[in-house]
Amino acid sequence: MSDTPNPAPEPAPQQPTPPAGNPFAPTPPAASGNPFGPRPAPNPPPRPAGGPPPRMPQPRTGGQGPRSDRPRNDGSMPMPLDRKDFAAAKPNKRALDADIEAELAAAMGSVDLSGALAAQEAQQKPIPQAQAVSAPAGRKRGRVVSIRGNDVFIDVPGGRSQGLLPLQQFEGKPPKIGEEVEFSVERYDGANGLLVLTMTGAAQAVSDWSSVALHMIVECKVTGVNKNRTGLLVEVAGIKGFMPISQIDLGRVENPEQFINQTLKAEVIELDRNERNLILSRKALQEREREAQREKFWNEIEVGQTRTGMVRNLQPFGAFVDLGAADGLIPIGEMSWKRIEHPNEILSIGQKVEVVVKKLDFQAQRISLSLKQLLANPWDAFAQRHRPGTRVSGKVSRITEFGAFVELAEGVEGLIHISELSTERVRRVRDVLTEGQEVEVQLLNIDTDNRRMGLSLKTIQAGVEAEQDAADEAERQAEMAAAAERMASRPINPNLRGGIGSKPIIMPGAE
Repeated sequence: MSDTPNPAPEPAPQQPTPPAGNPFAPTPPAASGNPFGPRPAPNPPPRPAGGPPPRMPQPRTGGQGPRSDRPRNDGSMPMPLDRKDFAAAKPNKRALDADIEAELAAAMGSVDLSGALAAQEAQQKPIPQAQAVSAPAGRKRGRVVSIRGNDVFIDVPGGRSQGLLPLQQFEGKPPKIGEEVEFSVERYDGANGLLVLTMTGAAQAVSDWSSVALHMIVECKVTGVNKNRTGLLVEVAGIKGFMPISQIDLGRVENPEQFINQTLKAEVIELDRNERNLILSRKALQEREREAQREKFWNEIEVGQTRTGMVRNLQPFGAFVDLGAADGLIPIGEMSWKRIEHPNEILSIGQKVEVVVKKLDFQAQRISLSLKQLLANPWDAFAQRHRPGTRVSGKVSRITEFGAFVELAEGVEGLIHISELSTERVRRVRDVLTEGQEVEVQLLNIDTDNRRMGLSLKTIQAGVEAEQDAADEAERQAEMAAAAERMASRPINPNLRGGIGSKPIIMPGAE
């Protein structure tokens, strides 16, 4: 080994800092005067704001010279920039998108690009049935132009082609030519050039699980009630489903067995084809139909109208009647002219009745109905046959602390006040009368408008007592007259001595 010490390494030239005014200026050559360094370049032209940095000249080194003699930046890539400068040079995507949209809108003008694309797509790819049912569609009205077999052709307003409705959606009532029907457009059949329509509220045909869609209206047959009596077992074209008891009707259903073997129209509210789960709701369909009729109903209803409804529920205070778009209440006092204890004495759930609109509250949307207003008022007939002062017979129907009610005819009751029960003081009504007792009373007054009548037992009793007193007095007078006559006609005894002589005796009161 040589003892000659290694020479100290030559220090690497330092990279000069670029001028502060131009961060893209090329790096000057090293101070050592390296002939292979990059040539100095003239100052580049100023770059536009937001534009890319100018490309730096590429030096030719030729691969000569030691590595330490080369500059750290040979000019093949720009110098690192400050973050702030780089952010200013980066283009704004939002501004760029806005500019593009503005140019596109100016070029297209008033052309409805989205509508044209949607129409073209609808013609090329008809909407599947499952999607058409769940998608919202506006309702339209059109006229029936012809019926061919099981197809009903509809003139669609504003359309270039006619619409097609299946005859089965009319539920056994074929329409007449020229009749207006309400429908929604399901899809366009490009092959036949027809609009496939769906009648509003009509049940759609189902063949298998693939043809069932959410919110579809179908017809189902009730086959039974489940073990817990919580709903109905139904079938839709052989597909088994279930209808919860809370979804059968708008009101509470007490006896679900009444729907067995019936065909109901319902809406699909839950669907799982993999699990074979189908849940139907008849209530949802009824609520939808009611909501569609509600506005028209409240615009037409008036006090005094006669409406037909169905008894939906019975309560001790009255009966709720479904009028189609709203429910009304018949108070128990408006069910019959006679007194009843419970509405089930004359009504039953599901019964159709005619009622009169008695009161309306538009703000709270409450309707008070009357059933007895359609029946003849027995008070009018009773008042024509009886006048105050006449005596009538009846049966004691109720006893209260202040008197007793007597039923004189069906729906006609009068009150005997406790003060009119007897000529003597009465402390308790039951001391004189009992419920169900037949009595004869005298009519004191009658008010047909308020259906009030005052009766009296005391008047009859006082009359009886007066008659009795008169009879007793007449009997006493008759006895006295008979006694005087007997005394006057008594023969005189000639053998009588003393006395007052032969002068006749005149009795008081005798002539």
